[in-house]
Amino acid sequence: MTTKETLLALFEKNRGYFISGEYIARTLGVSRTAVWKAVKKLQKEGFDISAVTNRGYCLSKDTDILSAPAITQYLSGDCKDIRLEVFRTVDSTNNVCKEKANQGVADGYVAVASSQSSGRGRRGRTFYSPADTGVYVSIMFRPKDFHGRGIVKLTTMSAVAVCKAIENLTDKEASIKWVNDIYVDGRKVCGILSEASYNLEDAKLDCVVVGIGINLYPPKNGFPEALADTAGSILDKPGQLSRNKLVAEVLNNFMKIYRNDDKSYVDYYREKSFVLGKDIDVITPKSTRRAAAIAINDDCSLQVRYEDGSEEALNSGEISIRVN
Repeated sequence: MTTKETLLALFEKNRGYFISGEYIARTLGVSRTAVWKAVKKLQKEGFDISAVTNRGYCLSKDTDILSAPAITQYLSGDCKDIRLEVFRTVDSTNNVCKEKANQGVADGYVAVASSQSSGRGRRGRTFYSPADTGVYVSIMFRPKDFHGRGIVKLTTMSAVAVCKAIENLTDKEASIKWVNDIYVDGRKVCGILSEASYNLEDAKLDCVVVGIGINLYPPKNGFPEALADTAGSILDKPGQLSRNKLVAEVLNNFMKIYRNDDKSYVDYYREKSFVLGKDIDVITPKSTRRAAAIAINDDCSLQVRYEDGSEEALNSGEISIRVN
C-alpha cells in the first residue's frame, strides 16, 4: 500500500481520536513531511481530518467516504481471500470487474464505487447511480463448474445478503421481488445484475460478475421522474449509517453463503419474497401472460401456473414479472 493508503487505514482504526504526527511517522516508517503530504491528499479527496498543534491528526467520526481500509475493518473471515478496490466514480463496477478478468485477475475481486456514470440494470435498462447517497458493488468470480441456472443462484444469494445487511444494521424490514429487486417500505432500494462473460475465441466461460446497487439515502435532487413512483432509499437522511459498514455487511453475508455452500439461504429467500401467492404478469419480448406465482424451487427458479393450468419454472434473464 502507498503511504496515503496505510495512513488512512491507521486513521480508520483510530477514528475520532487524535494521533501525533511523530507516532504516525514512526509507525509508517516515513518522515513527518511524508505524513503531512499524505494528510493533505486525503483532505483534498474529501476526508474530514483535523490537524491541531501538539495533538496531531484526527479523522472525524462523521466521515462517510468509501475506502478500502474503512470497509476492510468490518470484514469477517469469510472475506479473507477477496481483493477489494474502491473508486470515487466509474462507468460501471460490472465493467471494471470484466476488465480485471481480461487482465487475468483471479477469482474474488471486488469493485466498489460511490457513483456510476453508466450503471446498468436488467434487460438493457440504466441504473441511476448518483454520488455519495448509494453504494455500487460488483464481485467477480471464475467458477470451474458453471451452468445457466448458476446466474439465478448468485443473484438470489446477493438478494439475501442485502436483505440481511439491511435488517442487521437498521430497524427496516426488507423484502424481495423475484428475482433481483429489494424493497423497503414498498419502494425499490436495491437492484442486482449478474452477468456471465465468455471468451470469444473458444466460447469458454471467462468470468461471472454480480453487481449490486443500493440506495442508502435519497439523492440530493430526488429521483428522476421515471423512477419517482417506484424508487426509494433505505434511510431518509445521511449520517444514519456508514456506507463502508453497509458494503462490508453485504460482502460478509454473501461470502458466508457462497464460501460455505449454505443452501439454507433459499428458505430465507422464500420467506422474504412478496411475489409468492400473488397474481403476476410474465413478460417476455414476445408476449405478456397472466399467471400465479406458486413456488420458489430449490434452484431458485420461480414456479408459475398460467391461466390455462400449465406450469413453468422461470429463470433470470428470460422474463420480467409485474405484480398485480
